[in-house]
Amino acid sequence: METASSSPGRRARPLRAVHTVLGIAILLATLFTALPSRGLVAGDFYERLSLILTPHAVEGAPLNAQPQLRIGIVAGHSGNDAGAVCLDGNGNITLTEADLNLKIAALVQEKLTQDGYQVDLLREYDTRLNGYRALAIVSIHNDSCDYINDQATGFKVAAALNTNDLNRANRLTACLIDRYRRVTGLNFHAGSITSDMREYHSFREIDPSTVAAIIETGFLNLDRELLTKQTDRIAQGVVEGILCFANNENIEPTPAPNMTP
Repeated sequence: METASSSPGRRARPLRAVHTVLGIAILLATLFTALPSRGLVAGDFYERLSLILTPHAVEGAPLNAQPQLRIGIVAGHSGNDAGAVCLDGNGNITLTEADLNLKIAALVQEKLTQDGYQVDLLREYDTRLNGYRALAIVSIHNDSCDYINDQATGFKVAAALNTNDLNRANRLTACLIDRYRRVTGLNFHAGSITSDMREYHSFREIDPSTVAAIIETGFLNLDRELLTKQTDRIAQGVVEGILCFANNENIEPTPAPNMTP
């Protein structure tokens, strides 16, 4: 039978104490070796000690990324109808608005994704639009293939009317107007913005907290060459407008558009 003085538990306690003392001694020796004597004399011992004991990121190690901001891009008419249809002299279809809208929207999605945003490419009547929540949503369209007059050139932008924050909606619109005009060189065709644009059906489906705008990037008649041959430039104009809003960048004041019925 073992006595209390010879039990394993009693023998282990002094041994653990010795290990603890040795561990502390090694740690202190390491600290005092790392800290030059000049630092101790200067009175910054605790500051140096704090630097050594505080965890630091390893060079090259990935940092915790900020949550991605969500942006919605609607390709107007996509999955529903052709939109405006351009015909040649023989009545053959040469271009549809829906195809061009989708091409521009896909480029916008690609560019914004490369900038680190989470981007949803949405159809005209996409079921995801119901209650959709994001930093912003922009619906991309184009105007008629028919010749109207020599002034039927340029782009149009309108904000959603049923927003919770009209100031932010106006800012998104102003950013799109300012940046798109700079990138593409097209004029803002304010005179032909209608109430139908401001009451675009997608704006009624999304969450009211989502800031929304619709842009018609040009007229498929007089602006067709720019729209179809420099589509990347068109998409870049939309992207820079969205980034202007997302990054709260400075913009030039834009006159309020005249509403037409």
